[in-house]
Amino acid sequence: MTDLSPLMPAAEALISDFTRTGRMIATAESCTGGLIAAVLTEVPGSSAVVERGFVTYSNEAKAEAIAVPAELIADKGAVSREVAMAMAEGALAASRADVAVAVTGVAGPGGGSPEKPVGLVHFGFAAKGRPTTHEEHRFGDLTRAEIRLATVAVALAGLSKLNE
Repeated sequence: MTDLSPLMPAAEALISDFTRTGRMIATAESCTGGLIAAVLTEVPGSSAVVERGFVTYSNEAKAEAIAVPAELIADKGAVSREVAMAMAEGALAASRADVAVAVTGVAGPGGGSPEKPVGLVHFGFAAKGRPTTHEEHRFGDLTRAEIRLATVAVALAGLSKLNE
């Protein structure tokens, strides 16, 4: 199992801040396989903040669970700006959360291409009443575990910004 301890201070601060504001979070995860939700729910009291998480590893799960159009996935690819944003919007729509984060990427060690190399992760951030935003990170030639942990760290930071 991956050591989550480096992420815990950020997760604890996030849970505290969201508890104070009374806002709830949903996650939609592909390349992290539920790790964002796992880190958040490791914090005592997280049930006041974490509304639900969707692990949408397959393209079918993205379409069925959070209404990402299959045509969008076919046209842009699962690892894309457009799909990450649609995942975040879909998680928000399919939950009672106030904000949502979505991640889709290539964690490796295989599966990369010149256009979409290992370490490429797209993030979608959605909040009620705000435009959906996107971040792209290229973590480079790290291990699968390192890419997934770096992805969680960026997701936590982005969620924190949504609560400002």
